[in-house]
Amino acid sequence: MTTGDDLGEIIVEFVRNGPYVKCSAIHVATGREVSAMGPANEPKAVERVAIAKLRRALEAGRAERGR
Repeated sequence: MTTGDDLGEIIVEFVRNGPYVKCSAIHVATGREVSAMGPANEPKAVERVAIAKLRRALEAGRAERGR
């Protein structure tokens, strides 16, 4: 588990499939899950993308509830 600066706890999981890696990021408090895929030799870059996607998904959820 990692902690995002303003996100709280995040579970990050990597699954390698040949030359690719899939990174899933799950926000513990809400259960929201996103994933990103990229080259297996750049797992940290794929993790950054997954966390950025999670941030956007959580912001979209907040905006949706605010309507």
